[in-house]
Amino acid sequence: MKKYQIAKPYITKKDRDSVLAVLKTDYLSLGLKYLEFEKKFAKKIGAKYACAVSSGTAGLHLAMIAAEIGAGDEVITTPFSFIASANCILYVRAKPVFIDIDPRSYNMNPQEIEKKITKRTKAILVVHIFGQATDMKPILKIAKKYKLKIIEDACESLEATYGGKKVGTFGETAVFAFYPNKQMTTGEGGMIVTNSKKVYEQCCSLRNQGRTPNMQWLDHKYLGYNYRLDEMSAALGISQLDKLDFIISKRQQIASLYNKYLASYSDLVQFPKTMKGNKHTWFVYVIKLLPKRVNRDKVIKELSKKGISSKPYLPSIHLFDFYKKSFGYKKGDFPIAEEISAYSIALPFYIGLKENDIKYIVNKLINIIKSND
Repeated sequence: MKKYQIAKPYITKKDRDSVLAVLKTDYLSLGLKYLEFEKKFAKKIGAKYACAVSSGTAGLHLAMIAAEIGAGDEVITTPFSFIASANCILYVRAKPVFIDIDPRSYNMNPQEIEKKITKRTKAILVVHIFGQATDMKPILKIAKKYKLKIIEDACESLEATYGGKKVGTFGETAVFAFYPNKQMTTGEGGMIVTNSKKVYEQCCSLRNQGRTPNMQWLDHKYLGYNYRLDEMSAALGISQLDKLDFIISKRQQIASLYNKYLASYSDLVQFPKTMKGNKHTWFVYVIKLLPKRVNRDKVIKELSKKGISSKPYLPSIHLFDFYKKSFGYKKGDFPIAEEISAYSIALPFYIGLKENDIKYIVNKLINIIKSND
């Protein structure tokens, strides 16, 4: 029986050779590769500056510091995200203030933002979920009206666009991530982009233990962190970036095949919708089970028996024990996010899946849903 994993990186001989070439040098960290990666990435996104870091989470942490968000401040964001987007607000002792999401895009609902703005609100952390941009026009209008900073968590949505403009170019800062299941990978790693030289220089210092470029190795100006990106990862990033357009094109083709074969089952499954004016770059392919009497966890278990890996995607952050205990969140606070969390499944999604594979996965999925209905 053929096995289908949930995700896998697209790694070529050129990628491997790029990493091996670094291993033949004397510079495994703080060499020239991370600088080259930053320059090429900034150009690709359309930003003036890019600061390579050890992970998307690290990038979000530094973006919070650069935005001067601190104790007592509030940041409006979404509960339907990977937990790092909310945790980074806690790292600077600020409070994440959640709003519910749009039921079709799964991104934050801009209509809910103004209801949560207080005197302590400092910023909006926009999470572009699953490879698709959030509805930015109303968010930009609200941010301007209340003088709020916008920070973009674009970790899942590299090269996605909104009205022809790339995510990562709307806020003061934006953060991308390169974990192996992302559109491109550096193993671990992330990138902060900005058009502010001040923010760029601050982030570059903070990622390297607070040391500024003109200081000696053991001299430090700020409280910093060890958030550097190593040279092997940067070399892999450069190689991956060179074929990013191809990677995204292939992911779009696979998503289209899923859409095609699920289209006849709109009574059983809600498949992802690309919102008008958006370019979707597909981090994952997440469906929602429509018959609420179907046990989602049982469907996942039955798929596994057929060799098909799948998983719930994503739990709502406000219902994690830590958030419930810290902020008093409870079930029912954000009903749309909670419903998506309860009935969503991520299906196998990676370059290498063929049309027959998609047909097989969809066929098994539908048969399992019907047998459990």
